[in-house]
Amino acid sequence: MSTLFLRTLRDDPADAEVASHRLLVRGGYVRRAAPGGFTWLPLGWIVYRNVERVVREEMDAAGFQEVHFPALLPREPYEATGRWTEYGDTLFRLTDRRHNDFLLAPTHEEMFTLLVKDLYSSYRDLPLVIYQIQTKYRDEARPRAGLLRGREFVMKDSYSFDVDDEGLQRSYDRHRAAYVRTFDRLGLPYVIVSAMSGAMGGSASEEFLATLDAGEDTFVRCTSCSFAANVEAVEVPAPEPQPVADAPDAVVADTPDTPTIANLVDFLNAHDHLRRPDRDWVAADTLKNVVFTLRHPDGTTEPLAVGVPGDRDVDLRRLEAQVAPAVPEAFGEADFAAHPQLAKGYIGPEALGIGSTTGIRYLVDPRVVTGTRWVTGANIAGHHVVGLVAGRDFTPDGTIEAADVRAGDACPACGSALELARGIEIGHIFQLGRKYAEALGLTVLDADGHQVTVTMGSYGIGVSRAVAAIAEATHDESGLCWPREIAPADVHLVVAAKAGGPQTAAAERLAAALDDAGVRVLFDDREGLSVGVKFKDAELLGVPTIVVAGRGVTDDAASSTVEVKDRRTGERVDVPLVEVVEHLRAVCAH
Repeated sequence: MSTLFLRTLRDDPADAEVASHRLLVRGGYVRRAAPGGFTWLPLGWIVYRNVERVVREEMDAAGFQEVHFPALLPREPYEATGRWTEYGDTLFRLTDRRHNDFLLAPTHEEMFTLLVKDLYSSYRDLPLVIYQIQTKYRDEARPRAGLLRGREFVMKDSYSFDVDDEGLQRSYDRHRAAYVRTFDRLGLPYVIVSAMSGAMGGSASEEFLATLDAGEDTFVRCTSCSFAANVEAVEVPAPEPQPVADAPDAVVADTPDTPTIANLVDFLNAHDHLRRPDRDWVAADTLKNVVFTLRHPDGTTEPLAVGVPGDRDVDLRRLEAQVAPAVPEAFGEADFAAHPQLAKGYIGPEALGIGSTTGIRYLVDPRVVTGTRWVTGANIAGHHVVGLVAGRDFTPDGTIEAADVRAGDACPACGSALELARGIEIGHIFQLGRKYAEALGLTVLDADGHQVTVTMGSYGIGVSRAVAAIAEATHDESGLCWPREIAPADVHLVVAAKAGGPQTAAAERLAAALDDAGVRVLFDDREGLSVGVKFKDAELLGVPTIVVAGRGVTDDAASSTVEVKDRRTGERVDVPLVEVVEHLRAVCAH
């Protein structure tokens, strides 16, 4: 450590929001180079390469073959699939000196597809799985949380190519199993959840989430069965339609000063002529209509109204997943001024959807089925409609999964209660199908001599993000606590004595002996620092085993002892110096 390119910090970086960001910077693993971009320092690069090694070993063991693409790519393939436009502002675009358009790749589906098209033409060439570990670029609007959300990051992305859907399923299952082995080796607590495919396209999709509070992803899991899903992918069970023939006519009621659901419910229950005969009104009896502007990647916009039960809010992330690649923005004052037909705070479904004169598309929560009766805006300031019946009095353009999901909601699989948790996305697997093969003309001759479109799968692991996720999962109040598989060293050897004493010479011999035995050593031989500073650094850096050459080391090696500490459990044991190499070899083997 006296020559290691390292400076540890006592204070947290000012922009650190999560523990992994704070500790990786303080421990001298990474340094911020620009918003969303980090430089890896020697210890950090060792950790990163260990994660990459584990990922590569498991991909190779599964029989997948590694390739490597450039990050600077031409516009044309992305134009062919529509993603040059669909990615919008997220894409880093640039022009060369000949005025040709290029991009910094956010992902490589197009290039993998074209490579296979260039080289393969027969069903005999398939199935095929190829992968790469490569830097990706996305112009995140709000890079945050250190390595967890950056503009430049490293991913392992692999792609499967099969003749038919049965082959795709087999390739998907092979990847799923390889991911389980990978994340088990990395020491991450994780859950596999159903997910949305998003801009990637495709059908079946699952995320591997590290179950950590620092994560940006919220997921649900059933308290009774095995169901688990990202909230964006949760599908609300719809009730059965109800008859409308015997429903009484809707009534427009004067409801002044009730722009919120809470105001409205209190008003209804306080006026006898509006009260329900069976029970009090509740928020779930009301229908809330929220209007958004959808901004499409090509620059066009359109209004969209979303109707949800009044006891729910529109979850913007769920809405974004449903309307992607468009970006939703809540209506502002200028938008309402441009649509004077809408009464802000009292928007009614009769002014929306099929048959309306406003032309505003109207999508409702799946709970709003034919025959359900609602209290909702009359589209007149200070007025609501009581008993408006879906399918009789208004007809939406369709349904949308945009209402917030809450703990205690019914499981779509078994009906039991759901619970909410947070996680960090560390892996994502998709059954892409034929989207990219069709767009780019990837076909092969099948066994009967017919030209068929290849079906594809896409499978990603966030390699640089995994470093931060592991740091989040394993740290304690003193610092990092790396799993041995990816730690920068097996043993952190500390000299806890003044220079020139027997401890220094004994520690130097011990470091050399451990190195010869195949034990990776980080040797704190720094002079002029207090023992307390060295111990704090050892705790901060998080090497799994700390060895202290201190008072137990004397001029008599046969009677000398060193302290061996487990960084994670804090367990300490004094080991004879003459036995410590074998002892540490055994520790490191577990």
